[in-house]
Amino acid sequence: MQKFLVLLLLFFSSLYSQELKVLNLNSLTPQEARVIIDKGTERPFSGKYYNHKEDGTYTCKQCGAHLYKSNSKFDSGCGWPSFDDEIEGAIKRVKDADGRRVEILCSKCGAHLGHVFEGEGFTDKNIRHCVNSISLNFKEANPIKEAYFAGGCFWGVEHYFEKMDGVTDVTSGYMGGTLKNPSYRDVVKGDTGHLEIVKVTYDSTKVSYESLAKLFFEIHDPTQTNGQGPDIGSQYLSAVFTSTDKEQKTINKLIDILQTKGYNIATKVLDKSTFYKAEDYHQDYYKRTAKYPYCHSYIKRF
Repeated sequence: MQKFLVLLLLFFSSLYSQELKVLNLNSLTPQEARVIIDKGTERPFSGKYYNHKEDGTYTCKQCGAHLYKSNSKFDSGCGWPSFDDEIEGAIKRVKDADGRRVEILCSKCGAHLGHVFEGEGFTDKNIRHCVNSISLNFKEANPIKEAYFAGGCFWGVEHYFEKMDGVTDVTSGYMGGTLKNPSYRDVVKGDTGHLEIVKVTYDSTKVSYESLAKLFFEIHDPTQTNGQGPDIGSQYLSAVFTSTDKEQKTINKLIDILQTKGYNIATKVLDKSTFYKAEDYHQDYYKRTAKYPYCHSYIKRF
């Protein structure tokens, strides 16, 4: 009898293992399992997607199924991500045992997402999917993004960013001035207001903006106020041109960290403006000439 029970347990264990492989389920942390498996609820206003406003698709944390489009997300003020529509066939509804609420589950794997409410009048669709952030992942609609950094001569800055995993392209150029379509000869005079910068194109699924920003602060001297190394002049100042509030907050956070470490940071945080590509002979300079940066080097600061 005991041998039979052992064989039975092994049989069901094998079936469960095969089911996991078929569903391709992701492993969960204890905190995730408490909500997704045990039907718990995360604290209101604590989830990473509560105020999330990027364009893309929200997916199931456990199996990766597509659940909600970002254009169905709205702010209900409830403390959890709210959606007034779902991707067709993605959501399963089950009444709670007490009959008071309707639970919503991932149709593919049964992961607990939250609850659905009707008749509240928040949107024209008059429905609210109240979802735990911890039950979700997010896929950006366009993960290819751009970042703009000025750290002295753009040759050296370009050289280091081109070596970073997840970076797809680096372009040297000018930004921040008043003259339209400036040339290198215009900028080098130092009276146009432009800085030598690089435009870094990157895949945000492979490298984060924060990682790029950390590298920026580690490949030049962010404390120098009059240029960079031997390159002196306003066109060589240290600056970051940000495109979003999130980028600006990231840069300010890193500056605060460096300040607490004793660095007197001179880097300016500016709003992105028109980018002008530099002349072809400036692009991939060190790669083409087989030379090495003369005023940039890597120093770990984080």
